[in-house]
Amino acid sequence: MTSSKKHTKYFIFLSVMLVFFLLLNISLGSVSIPIDDIFNALIGGVASKDSWQTIILNFRLPKAVTAIMVGSGLSICGLLMQTLFRNPLAGPFVLGISSGASLGVALLILGSGLFGGIFVSIAFSNWALAIAASLGSFFVLFAVIIAANKVRNTMSILIIGLMFGSLTSSVISVLSYFSEAEQIQQYMFWSFGSLGNLTWTELTVFGIIYSIGILGTFSIIKPLNSFLLGENYAKSLGINIKKSRNIILLITSLLTGVITAFSGPIAFIGLAVPHISKMIFSTSNHKTLLPATALLGAIVLLICDAIAQLPTSEFTLPINAITSLFGAPVVIWLLVRKKKIYV
Repeated sequence: MTSSKKHTKYFIFLSVMLVFFLLLNISLGSVSIPIDDIFNALIGGVASKDSWQTIILNFRLPKAVTAIMVGSGLSICGLLMQTLFRNPLAGPFVLGISSGASLGVALLILGSGLFGGIFVSIAFSNWALAIAASLGSFFVLFAVIIAANKVRNTMSILIIGLMFGSLTSSVISVLSYFSEAEQIQQYMFWSFGSLGNLTWTELTVFGIIYSIGILGTFSIIKPLNSFLLGENYAKSLGINIKKSRNIILLITSLLTGVITAFSGPIAFIGLAVPHISKMIFSTSNHKTLLPATALLGAIVLLICDAIAQLPTSEFTLPINAITSLFGAPVVIWLLVRKKKIYV
């Protein structure tokens, strides 16, 4: 069997799995809903009970769509970072964008106790957390882009991103020290990550920005493939290194920033999933890896979210806890295995 035919079969299988886990994710929860009622609600019909119709369309479907966008977006960002830095342990948060978003939220929640006034009045509004996180991530993005144009070595950008992460963590620690227990608890809940708090209006804004980032990745397939063999090889192919690097950083920052703004920081998906797709498809060609990684990331996060819901229970585990339980063993395995890693 040729490689292209094998990849086509893999894509068909992954597409079927995506639909299956989407329906499974919607059906699970504290209230069990039959699959036929889910089909009826999704195709424009009416479920057997009005309450089921409301649960499906206003709660579970938005959460499942959010899981698909977050999982695929973080996985693609991880793939871009691993390719740019040629480091199998690079992830979507190495640039410090997520840390900037966390700082924005920390200033809103924890800073309300220090500054009072307007902070207290807006801290609990629907869009406040997303806007604060977006402003924080934009600030770090701006600083990283400036730094990227000042240094020639790509590895220096990685170090700068890590330093921004350490800096923002220090500021958050200081804010936490002067904050009350209730504010710290609220910030901690946000840092656990959540897929189920978005309305259709918020999801529409999220989806537009997400779509721009995803479409942008398919315009840089050639530079991504050339970066695998180093910047000198990319230059010999006529690739504009600085322009391509800035586009990769911009796309990664855009996706990571919007995902963190609407869903909080979700760990390990962006680090582990790209390696799984590389091992399944046995290729380093980004024309294949980009859609493969997006599909796998969506499937993995749907599975993690289904587990986090604790079906038939009223409790929901933090999504970050489940993704870490999945991702950490994969990363450890990657460190100790002796086989080739496609980077």
